[in-house]
Amino acid sequence: METINHEGKIISIIYRDSDWVKGLNFVTPDELFIQVGSWWYDKGKKLDKHVHKEFDRNSSRTQESIYIKKGSVKVSLFTEEESFLQEYILYEGDLAVFGYGGHGYEILENDTQVIESKNGPFISVEHDKNKF
Repeated sequence: METINHEGKIISIIYRDSDWVKGLNFVTPDELFIQVGSWWYDKGKKLDKHVHKEFDRNSSRTQESIYIKKGSVKVSLFTEEESFLQEYILYEGDLAVFGYGGHGYEILENDTQVIESKNGPFISVEHDKNKF
């Protein structure tokens, strides 16, 4: 697992297919406003039934994670001030979690499939994003 930081803030966490460990593994620190974890259990493992309680949480921004199901994606990272930081490529089975800063994507293969997850609710492109 690789964490990319800029000025003391997490810009991106890269969780490669090879980074998986057995059990429950949270990729993100507890205090980050987006939470991502992986599960790896053997047959017969039972997880407690549960309902998530309603609890007001204040989040100052929307951010996302992407999982590459098939294909590959080039990720470009930027600072909060929209200056380029670095690029990396995600391959099938890889996950990236984004914290602060900005990002852009380039699909590198035909039929690339990506799952995106983010905290919500999503209001609108105009309200939630600053495109540059």
